[in-house]
Amino acid sequence: MSQQVMVERFFETLISGNRADSRAILDECLVADIPAERIIERLFWPTLEMIQKMYKLDNLSVLSHHFATRLLRMLVDQTQMRLEAKPQNGKRILLICGPDQQEELGAQMAADMLEAAGYEVFFAGGGVANDEIVEQIGSSEPDHLVVFSSAPSDLPHIRQLIDRIHDLGICPRMQVVVGGGVFNRADSLAQEIGADLWATTPNELVDKIDNESDRRAPADQRTVGRRRRTTVAATADDPVSAAA
Repeated sequence: MSQQVMVERFFETLISGNRADSRAILDECLVADIPAERIIERLFWPTLEMIQKMYKLDNLSVLSHHFATRLLRMLVDQTQMRLEAKPQNGKRILLICGPDQQEELGAQMAADMLEAAGYEVFFAGGGVANDEIVEQIGSSEPDHLVVFSSAPSDLPHIRQLIDRIHDLGICPRMQVVVGGGVFNRADSLAQEIGADLWATTPNELVDKIDNESDRRAPADQRTVGRRRRTTVAATADDPVSAAA
């Protein structure tokens, strides 16, 4: 059976709230000895993306959306225990996301896969104030801050967070990584808000953090200080307009 057919079949069982059939599809994958990582990558993640797309287009009722996200979360929880765990690599990740159910579910998949890859993951989910995130970064000094699976409405909050981290100079060695959600739908958005690294799926996220942990955004990509520089330039060119 092709991946697309399997995803569509799985999607239909989830939105109908059919717990037995959704578990049966997962069992089919396990009986076929498909690794848990591949199940997340090829079945769970694309199905979640389909749920998100259909819901945003108003082609999915609230009831069906709730059936799907809650059933999928249950199956993600069960599959996490089957991920092959690699030895701890001594690196810490603080992971946050958007506040919605579907965004937290996508971020949970990322957290599970990062933990299985050997990282110590602190998953805060969504809806956490920037002040608390900054305080946590200062106290725990993570190697990576990951903002995975966010909606367009989250962007001002994320931009302010990244700017504040750079402005305060806390944990200067930390890499800022974004991905999923709105970052998959808008080209160059990750660069524009000053992220060091970006990924589209949980599997790609693990691969990129593993292999590009030294990558940092160039100075001209970082938004901090731009407003101050613009204001200074405006004042020099036209003091009256700048003051107004």
